[in-house]
Amino acid sequence: MPIYAYKCTACGFAQDEMQKVSDAPLTVCPSCGGSAYAKQLTAAGFALKGTGWYATDFKDGGKPAAEPKPDAPSPACGTGACPACN
Repeated sequence: MPIYAYKCTACGFAQDEMQKVSDAPLTVCPSCGGSAYAKQLTAAGFALKGTGWYATDFKDGGKPAAEPKPDAPSPACGTGACPACN
């Protein structure tokens, strides 16, 4: 569902409103009651609802992948030339 930014040009009140694309734009300011409440031009925002890929693909809570295995020791290990040994 899209999130639209609104601002009242009369009192300066600004708020984000979640509306369907098919809903008519809001015109009455919830703060002052004036009819100068208008939709602002902003980057798109939306909210995901219900079930879908975001609920099933991230079920593990976004846990990081397993730790990578360390590389095999350098043939120079033990000679003092290996950065890991210094």
